[in-house]
Amino acid sequence: RLGAGEDVPVGAPVAGRTDQALDELVGFFVNTLVVRTDTSGDPTFGELIGRVRERSLAAYAHQDVPFEYLVELLNPARTLSHHPLFQVMLALQNAPETQLELPGLRAGVELGRTGTAKFDLFFSLAERRGERGEPQGLTGVVEYSSDIYDAPTVQMLFERWLRLLDAAVSDPDRPLTGIDILTPEEHRRAVVDFNDTAHAVPDVPLGELFARQVARTPDGLAVTDGSVTLTYAQLDACANQVAHEVIGRGVRSGDAVGVLLERSVGTVVTVLALMKAGAVYVPLDARYPADRIRHVLADTGARLLVTDERSVPVAGAEAVELFRVDSPRSFTSDPGAPGVGVRSDDAAYVMYTSGSTGAPKGIVVTHGNVAALAVDPRFDRVAHERVLLHSPAAFDASTYELWVPLLSGGTVVVAPAGDLDVPALQRTVVSQGVTALWLTSSLLNVVAEHAARALSGVRQVWSGGEAVSGATVRRLHEVCPGLTVVDGYGPTETTTFATHHRVPRPYGGGVTVPIGRPMANTRVYVLDAWLRPVAPQVTGELYIAGSGLARGYLHRPGMTAERFVADPFAPVPGARMYRTGDLVRVNAEGDLEYVGRVDQQVKVRGFRIEPGEIEHVLTEHPAIG
Repeated sequence: RLGAGEDVPVGAPVAGRTDQALDELVGFFVNTLVVRTDTSGDPTFGELIGRVRERSLAAYAHQDVPFEYLVELLNPARTLSHHPLFQVMLALQNAPETQLELPGLRAGVELGRTGTAKFDLFFSLAERRGERGEPQGLTGVVEYSSDIYDAPTVQMLFERWLRLLDAAVSDPDRPLTGIDILTPEEHRRAVVDFNDTAHAVPDVPLGELFARQVARTPDGLAVTDGSVTLTYAQLDACANQVAHEVIGRGVRSGDAVGVLLERSVGTVVTVLALMKAGAVYVPLDARYPADRIRHVLADTGARLLVTDERSVPVAGAEAVELFRVDSPRSFTSDPGAPGVGVRSDDAAYVMYTSGSTGAPKGIVVTHGNVAALAVDPRFDRVAHERVLLHSPAAFDASTYELWVPLLSGGTVVVAPAGDLDVPALQRTVVSQGVTALWLTSSLLNVVAEHAARALSGVRQVWSGGEAVSGATVRRLHEVCPGLTVVDGYGPTETTTFATHHRVPRPYGGGVTVPIGRPMANTRVYVLDAWLRPVAPQVTGELYIAGSGLARGYLHRPGMTAERFVADPFAPVPGARMYRTGDLVRVNAEGDLEYVGRVDQQVKVRGFRIEPGEIEHVLTEHPAIG
């Protein structure tokens, strides 16, 4: 229940005097046994006692085998950081305590202290008996490695152990998973207090939210690439024109439209136009293989692909109509909004990520999901005055880069087309006066090492996709006194960001930065395999619920049902939560820390990579048998 798994090896010392002939012999015969405790199958406490008894008797039957010989025979991976085969020792002293009586002296047993720990944890228990030998309970001490644990953590472990034993003894037929090792107060803090993130979000689609911003700041700068600049009123008019053109080509509300464009002001116009037309935006990347583009267009049923001169001809788009937004045309003279009925729960875009079964899977994100992200008060509006748009359109960080400034009166600063190297990124950030941007943690590392001063005028940088380096943060704090670094975590299924950690100054944390606490209208739970909250500082799987939760996977109801499950802690019935597959824990400061994965998924520069998809492609290759 505290994260050790279902096969728990525990060390146990034995006297080693199995032959009566050794009783009077002076010498050291103590040996160490390794008793493996199997908790698989959710046994009751009574059943677990039976398993432990059986394993213990089997171990005692072979107690003459020296521990050193066992280690040599098994040859486990050795490290100086911990003891081989087990890291927890349990010793029970049940021999009668002999009273030492000397004239004029009082003698007793005292615990010896060496200042060192032989194991990560060493529980030493002794039976207490009265004057007539009647049992009076147990006394115990815990020895721990201070490199791993501190005193409050060990105290917490001991208290949870006692709580579990009390519950198990009172009802030995209860399954282990039915024993709650959290107090009611701890449960409330983990499920309710930690997720107190409610914030009002307008229940209207993105086009309407943008129109409201236009009414507030019609002459404010909405988007620029350094040469072309549009005010909010001008961007609104251009988007209305493209929306009418798209509708004129037969696109109806809910239809998927592929978008394959070089990064430009036209990209912003196109995405906004599709939202106004009620279409579903399907971002594509010209670097995709033709088969992937073909699969995405076919899977979404897209009949129209919005593209530009640089992106056509594109392999894989033979079956769809091409709409060149940079080609001359006669737009309708009416720049008014199309008037298409769109709801906040309608799909806004479908973004594809790597799939474990071999084919990429499309994640359906709604207008309401994006709106909940964009109006989150955790995005400092002053800091987001000028936000850099440089992420690939098919990477969900672009959702943050586009909609956070557009729905708050900021300016989208469009980076030059193509891949940005660090010098180009530096020139753009400095020359365009960028005040906020997203950088994958790997890119942030490079920028901090080679061009940290480029961020001296930036107020906020959000980073993530992989673990954010503590050393990188310290370097940026040193060079850029006005910069705030925020670690943003979230899978595409939860609309870009689900948690955040605003890194304090000075940063005194560990090698990697925590992923923090939930965003607005987001609930996060750290659960075990039975969907029960784990104790603080215990590793569990991260589940995410709230306004950013995507609708699911396109045309994959089975996978949707598997990953988007019922939320048993929701304040309203029928809510869902997303099973991330990420392992996390809550640290002593109350922030989430990323630990690893439950599967083989990896991330490269923020992109999710499923080894299963690579394996599938390799096995389909004719040259591989």
